[in-house]
Amino acid sequence: MYTQVKETHAAVVFLLGEHAYKLKKPVDLGFLDFGTLRARRAACHREVELNRRLAADVYEGVADVRGPDGMICEHLVVMRAMPPERRLATLVRDGKPVGEPLRAIARQLAGLHARSRHSPEIDQEGGVRALRARWSDSFAQVRGLPGTIIDPGTLTEIEQRVRDFLDGRAPLFDSRIAAGRIVDGHGDLLAEDIFCLDDGPRVLDCLEFDDRLRFLDGLDDAAFLAMDLERLGAPTPARRFLSWYVEFSNDPAPAALWHHYVAYRAFVRAKVACLRHWQGDTDGGWQARRLAELALRHLRAGTVTLVLVSGSPGSGKSTLGGALADRLGYTLLHSDRIRKELAGLDPLEPADAPYLQGIYDPEHTARTYAELLSRAERLLGQGESVVLDASWADGRHLTEAETVATRTAARLVRLRCTITPQLAATRLAARERNRSDADESTDESTDKSGDESGGLSGAEESGTLSDANASIAGAMAATMAPWPDAVEIDTSGPREQALTRALAAIYPPHLNVPRTFRRPQMPPG
Repeated sequence: MYTQVKETHAAVVFLLGEHAYKLKKPVDLGFLDFGTLRARRAACHREVELNRRLAADVYEGVADVRGPDGMICEHLVVMRAMPPERRLATLVRDGKPVGEPLRAIARQLAGLHARSRHSPEIDQEGGVRALRARWSDSFAQVRGLPGTIIDPGTLTEIEQRVRDFLDGRAPLFDSRIAAGRIVDGHGDLLAEDIFCLDDGPRVLDCLEFDDRLRFLDGLDDAAFLAMDLERLGAPTPARRFLSWYVEFSNDPAPAALWHHYVAYRAFVRAKVACLRHWQGDTDGGWQARRLAELALRHLRAGTVTLVLVSGSPGSGKSTLGGALADRLGYTLLHSDRIRKELAGLDPLEPADAPYLQGIYDPEHTARTYAELLSRAERLLGQGESVVLDASWADGRHLTEAETVATRTAARLVRLRCTITPQLAATRLAARERNRSDADESTDESTDKSGDESGGLSGAEESGTLSDANASIAGAMAATMAPWPDAVEIDTSGPREQALTRALAAIYPPHLNVPRTFRRPQMPPG
């Protein structure tokens, strides 16, 4: 009978007829220790017990292997053999449709997580301290191997971006624990270990050698498969799978956390590839480098960011801020809306007043910016990137925004909308004529300044009515604080042109970040 042998860094699998037999290697790799027969026996029984949660009809039990003297010399996990042509990784490589099985896997995984037990021991593994420790252990293990496998510059940037994310996100991880998102999951969800059968997928080979590594955020568990699909050249199925998991688990996680967990899983696999390289696998080195680059791209894409959009009245800053938030999935906060909310006014209710008077006097302005930045800080701590639409005319408020970014370890991007005074005046005049309908853009047919190209009109499209007129705009322009670090965005031309320039300031093309995972709408209730 034909026997096929497959080997990993920790096990050898013998495929014989209708069964597969897994032998644990007698190795101590630091993060797992199968050095004794007792440890290997315990690991085999634990593997069967845990994997029956998702593939009860595949894991048949543990066989004892006896030597010539009749003594037990080894233990084997006994499994029903799976058809190799139905392996998820094979289907992906062959370009076969995998949407239906991925949706089923997402549902199965969400169900496993919903049934998970919870305890303080499990919860603590989902905290920021535990995640930081796992990252640190992986960095130490990679750096401790002989030779240079991963580019030192890449490794350094990964470490820095990991530190920045974890340093400012304690509120996010605390809220995940409070919401019961930390589970006893699978821990090693790879496409090679999933088989898409006619009666549904079978998910095999969960992580059994260290419970702490299986106690994790449910999104972290799902991100492992998303990472693996992307590694196999299927980024769209990867995003769809994560979206389905989020839908089935009703998980409101920010996109930044999706990216962070995908990056973490990519680096874990990079570490394993480094170990295989050290053991003599000729493909391990290039695989480790490729996976490290994948981790870095997602860490870049998941960088929590605070975008300040500034500009005088009529410059189109509110339109640009809204377009950025919509394109990137960031949260948008408007100073005008918050100002009127604090004053007990409807955002569409006029509050005309002379410059620096009424609800625009220094006291109201200070309250407005304090609330604007307070809300931004809470969102940043929860992993939500934020666009702040305000004039930023006072340098003190700029300094306060920089302090918030520092406290939350968020990247700060400063954008200043620029426009000629003549075009700004034309837009403001058009806005005055259209104040009866604040949700409509400026009537472009009345603009004689060459703005017919679809430029940012400066009209409020956010459901907030601006009270600024040409006189106020002139007074503000004369007193606005200098902002030499800002990227200037010319808003007099086509709208898409200004948006492209702003997007490039937030995500420069050389960073090569993947498209942002967009969080699906949560079902009601």
